[in-house]
Amino acid sequence: MTVLDSETGLGHADIGLSEATARDYFALLKPRVMSLVVFTAFAGLFLAPGPINPVMGAIAILCIATGAGAAGALNMWYDSDIDAVMSRTAKRPIPAGRVARQEALAFGIALSCFSVATLGLAINWFAAGLLAFTIFYYAVFYTMWLKRSTPHNIVIGGAAGAFPPMVGWAAVTGGVSLDSVILFSITFLWTPPHFWALALFKMRDYDDVGIPMMPNVAGEKSTKNQMVVYAVLTAIAGVAPALTGLASPAYAVFAGAMGAYFIYASLKVRAMPEGDERMLPAKKMFGFSILYLFSIFAALIADRAIFMLFG
Repeated sequence: MTVLDSETGLGHADIGLSEATARDYFALLKPRVMSLVVFTAFAGLFLAPGPINPVMGAIAILCIATGAGAAGALNMWYDSDIDAVMSRTAKRPIPAGRVARQEALAFGIALSCFSVATLGLAINWFAAGLLAFTIFYYAVFYTMWLKRSTPHNIVIGGAAGAFPPMVGWAAVTGGVSLDSVILFSITFLWTPPHFWALALFKMRDYDDVGIPMMPNVAGEKSTKNQMVVYAVLTAIAGVAPALTGLASPAYAVFAGAMGAYFIYASLKVRAMPEGDERMLPAKKMFGFSILYLFSIFAALIADRAIFMLFG
């Protein structure tokens, strides 16, 4: 049964059973976000010292993917009220009335328990505990508190998306190390300029729902300046694997070039006039930021694969 929200007039499957399809439940997992999470987790697992049975490795990645999807479903459950108002999210399964809120909640909790228990039983309980903490961090600490209470929500909350390579690393080694912390740092430092680029051209949406994103609270100028700082830090972190021996000098050259362009993109955003409705530099930086993170982790994987084959 579907009811209408009295304030927004949008359909919400808030009570009863929805007529959701498998595609709707898959959408609850935030597949585009999950794909990047899975890729960075695989990089952590692949780069970690020590062997892992391929079947066990596949199970570990599946558990991490399921856990990431579970966190996404819990995020959509809690944020369904603001998702209904924002243009970017209004067509998600819950605000569109295709999935009932309580079904999304049950789905998220079930997947969370399954992913953590399976990872613990099949691989090791340290990795499982780290995955459980990641889900809690994103679904509770970030979604239920940080997101709606502070303009630093993305800075602090970004750790949730940065943990997967550490989980992948822990699946092999049973612990963490300096190298896994560096992998964490790349995504952690990348997250603020990535999301603030989006927030700049979606300021009106965040204003409408009262989410204190940095551009809305501190203003465009301050946000742009901070984006440059984080872009520089991201570029440095991107090269760091070569400094510890995790990657080769060839990787360092590639990562340095990508980092330099990331900084250049942030400077273009900084030079963008305030109030520019087109926001083209911010949109371009947002798109490039996704390419940057994918390319850095792909280069790390390729660098290690080449070393294994020819080193």
